[in-house]
Amino acid sequence: MSTSPVLKWCGGKTRLLPEITKRMPDIYGRYFEPFAGGAALFFDQAPRRAVLADQNADLMTLYRELRDNVDGVIRRLRVHKRMHAEKPRGRKSYYYDVRDRWNDRDHAWKPADRAAAFIYLNKAGFNGLYRVNRAGEFNVPIGDYDNPAICVAGRLRLASKLLARADLRTGDYATAVRDAKAGDFIFADPPYDPISATSNFTKYGIDGFSRDDQTELATLLRSLADMGCHVMASNNNTPFIRKLYREHGFKISRVSCGRSINSDTTKRAAITELLMTAGPS
Repeated sequence: MSTSPVLKWCGGKTRLLPEITKRMPDIYGRYFEPFAGGAALFFDQAPRRAVLADQNADLMTLYRELRDNVDGVIRRLRVHKRMHAEKPRGRKSYYYDVRDRWNDRDHAWKPADRAAAFIYLNKAGFNGLYRVNRAGEFNVPIGDYDNPAICVAGRLRLASKLLARADLRTGDYATAVRDAKAGDFIFADPPYDPISATSNFTKYGIDGFSRDDQTELATLLRSLADMGCHVMASNNNTPFIRKLYREHGFKISRVSCGRSINSDTTKRAAITELLMTAGPS
């Protein structure tokens, strides 16, 4: 039993799944994903015991609501789908009305309503980006889609069943893996080291992910590998990342991956990313 991610997510691993899965251990204990994001690998592998974590509290609330109240989320999503479809001339204003309510700290949400709004904004917004400004406000514009997949009930219900197997944690990566043990598998997909000054998409939240953060992560992953965990990390193919993980004794593989961030589809060429692995032989 597996499914596709319920969200579009910048940096999602759907296109890289074949390269990731062939480097995974055949047998492992618990599955840990401390930078959950769209959780493409989790939904693909459907592990029996898992820990999913992210610092994005709204994202983790969404996963909890899908796990615990999927029918409530679906009911509200169907309203968003109908309103988006029934207002071809006004769907832009509808999207921005929902976005304004999302950013209104005084607006009272039921958890299922906020989870559904998250999915709607993700599906109807430009390119599945999750991005906030310095004030912490979600500021992604509407996408140019005639019929976005706002509510795919079957996928959401299957995702709910898979999420029932997971311990869902809101917090940083170190907290997420605090109870990992020998034989567990950790897949770390952090915000990437930018390949250029103009390609920095690491700011998914108010706080970024610096090179000091990258170094601390690599050090922690090395310690997990030394205690017997199977560890894999992904990142951009930059000199800094290659040097960092080489010095920490990781096996480094270069893999080709398509990208879909650029608004100009002619510029979405495949790029080379890195997968770093370490742990029991």
